[in-house]
Amino acid sequence: MPLVSITMLEGRSPEKKKAMFKAVTEAIVQTLGAPRESVRISIHEVPSNHYAVGGVARDDLDQQLAAKTQGGNNR
Repeated sequence: MPLVSITMLEGRSPEKKKAMFKAVTEAIVQTLGAPRESVRISIHEVPSNHYAVGGVARDDLDQQLAAKTQGGNNR
């Protein structure tokens, strides 16, 4: 029984998650030959302020990117 654990930032719609469930299940079925009904998937959603890249919180990175984008539009 394949068990897949996916950790990702929160905020995706239920529809996107359902589409991911189908795509990941299909990948497992095709690559491992596992029966579809045996595939188990769990999602662990992480708030952006609980995730960091290079020591900078993700929500701060998003703010920095937004500031750069706005700054670029003023030229």
